[in-house]
Amino acid sequence: MSTVKMDNGAISHRRRLTRQERLQQLLDVAWRLTREEGTDALTLPRLAEQAKITKPVVYDHFGTRAGLLLALYRDFDARQTAIIDGAIEASEPTLAGRASVIASSYVDCVLAQGREMPGVISALTSSPELEQVKREYEAVFLEKCRAALEPFAEGSITPAALRAMLGAAAALSNAALAEEVTIDEAKAELYEIIVAMVGRSGRNHSRANA
Repeated sequence: MSTVKMDNGAISHRRRLTRQERLQQLLDVAWRLTREEGTDALTLPRLAEQAKITKPVVYDHFGTRAGLLLALYRDFDARQTAIIDGAIEASEPTLAGRASVIASSYVDCVLAQGREMPGVISALTSSPELEQVKREYEAVFLEKCRAALEPFAEGSITPAALRAMLGAAAALSNAALAEEVTIDEAKAELYEIIVAMVGRSGRNHSRANA
C-alpha cells in the first residue's frame, strides 16, 4: 500500500499492484502503443513513460525489447487459446459444430488484435526464441483441433493435414484483415477446408487398409 498526497491536501491510499497485475498493465499499455504508433515506437523507455512507472520496473519484467515483444506474442496466444477452448467446449458435438467454431474463433481472434500482431511477429522475424515459442503454441493448438475433430473422422488426422489447415487459417484471416475478402467469406472457406480435411482422413484410412 502506498500513499499519495492529493492537490487538496488529502492523503489517498493506493494498493500496490501485484507482479502479475503490473505485467498485465504493461502489456495493455504496450498493445495500445503498438496500435496507435506502430511496433517501431515500442521501446522499454517509451513503455515506462506511457505506463507512468520507472524504467527499472519495465526492464525487470521484460529485460529487452525482444523480451517485451515475446511477452506480447504469448499474451495474444493465451487470449486466443482461451477463446477457442471456450468455443469448442460450448459447441454442438458434431463435425459441423466443431468446424464452425474453430473457423470462426480463429478468424475473430486475428481480427480482434488488428494489425498489431503482424507487426510484433515481423519485429521478431530473426528471433530464435520466437520460432520456438511459435512451434510450442502451434503444437498445442493443432492438438486441440485434432482432439475436437478426430471423433468425426474415420481415421486419424495427419500432422500434415493439420499444418495445411493452420496455413489456410492464417492466410484467410490475414486476407480478411487486409479486406481482400470479407470476414464471412474467410470463415466460410476455412469451415469448408476443415470439413474437407476430416473427410480426407477417412479416405486416407481406407487406402492405408486396402
